[in-house]
Amino acid sequence: MEHQNAVKEALNALYHHPDDTVRVQADRFLQTFQGTLDAWQVADNLLHDSSSNLETLIFCSQTLRSKVQRDFEELPPGAFQKLRESLTTLLKKFHKGPPKVRTQISIAVAALAVHVPAADWGDGGIVSWLRDEMNMHPEYVPGFLELLTVLPEETFNYKIAARPDRRRQFEKELTSQMEAALSILTACLSIIELKEQVLEAFASWLRLRHGIPGAVLACHPLVHSALSSLNCDPLSEASVNVISELIHHTASPSSGGISAQTPLIQVIVPQILSLKIHLRDSSKDEEDVKAIGRLFADVGDSYVELIATGSDESMVIVHTLLEVTSHPEFDIASMTFNFWHSLQLMLTKRDSYSSLGSEASIEAERNRRLHIFQPAYQSLVSLVGFRVQYPEDYQGLSYEDLKEFKQTRYAVADVLIDAALILGGDTTLRILYMKLLEANAQTGNDFQEWRPAEAILFCIWAISNYVSVVEAEVMPQVMALLQNLPQQAQLLQTACLLVGAYSKWLNAAPASVSILPSIIRILMSGMGTSEDCAAAAALAFRHICDDCRKNLCGYFEDLFAIYCMAINGGGGYKVSAEDSLNLVEALGMVVTELPLDQAKGALEKLCFSAASPLEEAAKEDLDKKHARELTVHIDRFAFLFRYVNHPEAVAAEINKHWAIFRVIFDARPWDMRTMESLCRACKYAVRTSGRYIINTIGEMLAKIQFHYQQHHQPCFLYLSSEVIKIFGSDPSCADYLKNLIETLFAHTTCLMTSIKEVTARPDIADDCFLLASRCLRYCPHLFIPSPIFPPLVDCAMIGITVQHREACHSILTFLSDIFDLEKSVNEEQFVRIRDNIIIPPLTETESTKFLQALSDVAYGADVNSLIGHVEELSDVCRRNRTVQDLVQAALKPLELNLAAAPVS
Repeated sequence: MEHQNAVKEALNALYHHPDDTVRVQADRFLQTFQGTLDAWQVADNLLHDSSSNLETLIFCSQTLRSKVQRDFEELPPGAFQKLRESLTTLLKKFHKGPPKVRTQISIAVAALAVHVPAADWGDGGIVSWLRDEMNMHPEYVPGFLELLTVLPEETFNYKIAARPDRRRQFEKELTSQMEAALSILTACLSIIELKEQVLEAFASWLRLRHGIPGAVLACHPLVHSALSSLNCDPLSEASVNVISELIHHTASPSSGGISAQTPLIQVIVPQILSLKIHLRDSSKDEEDVKAIGRLFADVGDSYVELIATGSDESMVIVHTLLEVTSHPEFDIASMTFNFWHSLQLMLTKRDSYSSLGSEASIEAERNRRLHIFQPAYQSLVSLVGFRVQYPEDYQGLSYEDLKEFKQTRYAVADVLIDAALILGGDTTLRILYMKLLEANAQTGNDFQEWRPAEAILFCIWAISNYVSVVEAEVMPQVMALLQNLPQQAQLLQTACLLVGAYSKWLNAAPASVSILPSIIRILMSGMGTSEDCAAAAALAFRHICDDCRKNLCGYFEDLFAIYCMAINGGGGYKVSAEDSLNLVEALGMVVTELPLDQAKGALEKLCFSAASPLEEAAKEDLDKKHARELTVHIDRFAFLFRYVNHPEAVAAEINKHWAIFRVIFDARPWDMRTMESLCRACKYAVRTSGRYIINTIGEMLAKIQFHYQQHHQPCFLYLSSEVIKIFGSDPSCADYLKNLIETLFAHTTCLMTSIKEVTARPDIADDCFLLASRCLRYCPHLFIPSPIFPPLVDCAMIGITVQHREACHSILTFLSDIFDLEKSVNEEQFVRIRDNIIIPPLTETESTKFLQALSDVAYGADVNSLIGHVEELSDVCRRNRTVQDLVQAALKPLELNLAAAPVS
């Protein structure tokens, strides 16, 4: 009673107390309570208590359901009978509701059936038991029908902590009882008010791999009942679910394939196609039309392989799906998008024609099919273009609405790509250009009504990768049109994106040199229109400088002037700090194409523009600066060092500006953001310059060692990884690097002496073992004989169970590299050192099992079968919280608690 009262009080507080703190405390209490052993009895008592209110009933039914699913192993042997009796009584008690409570009780009974073998339910398992209960207590049939519905659904519910073998056995049990279940449902069809519930249960059972022949289903009363209900007004949702499941079943390989299911297909598809007239029926409820569209989409998706043959029958389905695509409601039209993609794959991929044998036959059949379907895809291009048009009230769209609109645009873009793959990009472009001319003509040839034109420009942007770089009919006219656009933000933004997307076409165009200045003027307009437009313009600027860099070499001074205005905010430019990096990258690509003497001068100007603000900041108190005030300029250095591919020029600049880097290293080693930015710049300088930077490396490493011991910044480790990669085999750097390795690793192993400490510092663990792997590959002569190598292996063993994807991956990679040492380092002395460290922690049994497993796979055993066993073991180990805790405790290496409870 004490526990029951505590639960009631907590529920009352959770739902009705005015104080948020009290409600949070109540919620925590209830969550903790659900994990206790007492929760079984308390929940059961309160559900049987007639005085319990709705809140208590819902909570207790959820608790009991959860306990049966996850914690059934807590109960003593023989508890099944009493639990089943109690749940059955509750199912009868709530057969008329509340629905939420009845559903939870039904799921609990179904979960109990997953745990317990069929024999425990009596002859014939749970379905026979359920049939007997329904015969004895017809007044409770609605409640029992819900149980019959959730039974097959729980087969695949991995919240139920059943072992894999038992889960598979339960699926077999239900499949064997399929005929009995359908017999119960057929008998219930005579109760008119239960028809919807019966069909929902039928749909649920159809999801099982039941193996019922198509000929049997084709004349089954349940199937005919569902088909007849398709003509109801409003449409029967349960009937739609049944027909949808039947469609999926006929296309499933486990059902024997489409040929084995032909009798059923011939029954259901004509009935579905007869619903086509309702697509344009304005009096039809939208939800009904959506359900009809779903059935058509299911037919298309399931039978796409048949449809791709191009038969007369299949083209009837294609034209029907075009009708769905043309529906004004996007939610309905978009149901077909997956079909158009799947059909495109079937028509274009060589695998679809492999059975034809010769290349000539394959090519002939492929061309025949493409010719048949091209008109449909031409219609598709015309049907989807208007979907991307901005609504008239676009300025008043909420954040969520705007996000949904953008998702719509990208979904349409994918459909246009499918069309381009069937029609060819140039043909698709011509269709879209005709639409652009129509839109322009309708609005007076001046784009003042910008929305239709912007939509078509977006579509042209979407297919850019599929338009040939030598296309000479449409693209010159499109580029000419862009120069006459009004200064409308969304229109100009799309124009900038389009320009960037066609940068390769611009480079190949015969008039490229004469076109580029006007194109750059469009981008300059974009930079001054809005932040989004400026972002698109900066991105386009980068694409053009990448693909047209040779043609832009003579324009460096003009480009540099644009860059300076953009980063300084001159000329009304609205380029953000992040987007300005696209401009830095763009100019870096152009500088790469310059001869070395010119490149040095150009890079010097760019680096000076990044260094000047840092030097000004250094004259003040750097400690008080916000990190963003520094990183915006340091990141520009990083991009220049990364994208200017002149090692000597980059080395000259890092050497020249090392003084300001040194000042920032010493002033803000505690600031993670600034250090990450600075280390990134140094990393790219090292990567690009190579040996040209050797004069600066020594001091750079000294800074890293000193500050890492004080501030533990992970970025110091990843910068060291880059240095090791470039200079690891350089004898002149051996002393520097040996000292660096021993200092960094010695300090890191002191930070991570337990799994708790590794978990608290996953970034350090990640970068530490990335560095360790680099050392194994590039300077094993410095690393493996070092006194730091054994404690680092111990540290890896401690951290191997860390619950952090990247850190765990780096640790496992390091250990894998150690085991594979013979492949990368052919030095017997290193292998001996490795063996002396690795072998002692393993028992003979563990070593034998591990080596045997590896040997089996190495000598031909199917690695997938091994993976399957590992995944199954993982499922067993995670089946509930109690087992998870036991497994994690048992897996802690070097901290193994030998007194821990056994894992079973």
